[in-house]
Amino acid sequence: MISTSARLLRLVSLLSTRPVWTCSELAERMAVTGRTVRRDIARLRELGYGIESDPGPWGGYRLVGGARVPPLILDDEEALAVAVALREAALSGILGGDGAAVSALLKLRQVLPPRIADRLGEMDATFVHTSRTEEPQISHGTLLELAAACRRGERARLSYRDHAGRDSVRDVDPYRLVHTGIRWYFVARDVARGQWRTFRADRVLRIRPTGQPAELVDPPDPALLVSRGIASVVYPLYGRIRLPHPMDRALRLVPPTIGTHHPDGPDATIVEIGANDADQLARYLLGLGTPLRVLSPDGVREALLRRTRELFEDNGGRSPQ
Repeated sequence: MISTSARLLRLVSLLSTRPVWTCSELAERMAVTGRTVRRDIARLRELGYGIESDPGPWGGYRLVGGARVPPLILDDEEALAVAVALREAALSGILGGDGAAVSALLKLRQVLPPRIADRLGEMDATFVHTSRTEEPQISHGTLLELAAACRRGERARLSYRDHAGRDSVRDVDPYRLVHTGIRWYFVARDVARGQWRTFRADRVLRIRPTGQPAELVDPPDPALLVSRGIASVVYPLYGRIRLPHPMDRALRLVPPTIGTHHPDGPDATIVEIGANDADQLARYLLGLGTPLRVLSPDGVREALLRRTRELFEDNGGRSPQ
């Protein structure tokens, strides 16, 4: 028998994963009686969790913004600070590619009192996030909408713009978000084609629920699907780089979704990276912040030297004559 406090935390976790739960569904998942569920819902409301309910056999409970921030416990300024920090972590990918920051931000936004949510919205309208990789940016609002779509288990209507600038609207069954270290990808099943697809999140124009349940037939490994999709892209230029690091360290610096890795002895790795042009690849290599050697082609080496020289001169250095 688990303690009351542990059971309450379990109940909050369940309520945050779906829009609506019936009393019988919650009782079954928690292995308790319906009476216990109703009593625990009342306790959560006393603690400040906003939980609405609909009467009748087809009614249920749903988690909404409460009258006050429930435990941790956070005051208004602390809750706002946590939300802003999670937003920046989600956009920058500083915590890695598991989407933990997006998931935490989504849960926090569900229970923020309106006065704090409104302040966060006002800040979002004025903040501008600069991308370190000069890649297209995705707003945190779109990221949260996609994360919510994955959590709902509900079919959605996706408005999308492809690489050629063509707009399309399609029904999809949302599944997962994948972060590669540079971009976010949305993994979903294309209903009309009956195929699992990956969509660049920064090209999503809009996503709206349809009210129909998603059919997650034979779901794939989302990270592997994204990796294969990226690997199938043909670039006009490929560079071969030698990193003075063993394979595990090289994979952390350049994810497998970005390059193809081959060991060069126990302490070095050869990485092949595709790019649209030499200057784009040179910018990416400078951003790695590690010693490296360009093996080929010469154009990438020259572009890297040129950018390094410009950076040196911009900071008061003098180019050798």
